Order: sequence, then structure tokens, then C-alpha cells
Amino acid sequence: MQSEQLVQVVIAALEDMKAQDITTIDVRDKTSITDFMVIASGSSSRHVKSLADTVLEKVKAQGVKPIGSEGLDSGEWGLLDLGNVVVHVMQPATRQFYDLERLWQGAEQSRAQHADE
Repeated sequence: MQSEQLVQVVIAALEDMKAQDITTIDVRDKTSITDFMVIASGSSSRHVKSLADTVLEKVKAQGVKPIGSEGLDSGEWGLLDLGNVVVHVMQPATRQFYDLERLWQGAEQSRAQHADE
């Protein structure tokens, strides 16, 4: 399955489970670890776990074997490594603390600013 198709499966699963603030970041030019990061918020620890479980269920149904998952025990955050796509699901306060959008999108903006100098 192509990376873009996998992102669409992940987003559809998150939307079905009422994930909040779904963001996709194309990181192909920034890292060799993965192609895309999908970040979403859940309203509670139970919601975060449900989001992750549903994503795993939907991608497995498409024949994708997840490489691993982390952090789902507490329900504050979870990371799903699907190879070409890494999914982060977090409660809003945790998401704000880690601020992955700024980290990954800001790196590109910072490089562009330094290139102009």
C-alpha cells in the first residue's frame, strides 16, 4: 500500500472515532524514518486508546502489519509505527506539551530562514 493511501485509511479511522484536530505532516524531505506523521487528539484516556485500537484494526484489515506501538498503557499518548506512516494520538494537554507540529513543520521554516541569511 502506498504511503498516501495508508494516510487516508488512518484518517478515515480517526474520523470515524471522532478524533479531534487531525493533522498530517509530510516528512519525506526531513527524515528517512517515515514518510508521513498523522497527529490527532482524543478527549480522554479511553478515547486515546480507542483511537489507536481502531487505527490498528483498520490498517490490519488492509493488509498492513504495524511495526509497533508505544505509550498506550496510560492513555495520555500513543504512537503507532506503521512503517511509512507514524501515528500519534494524544490528549490535548499532552499534545500541546510535545508540540510535534511545531517541531516537524517548524524545522523546515527555520531552515528556510537560515538559507536566506
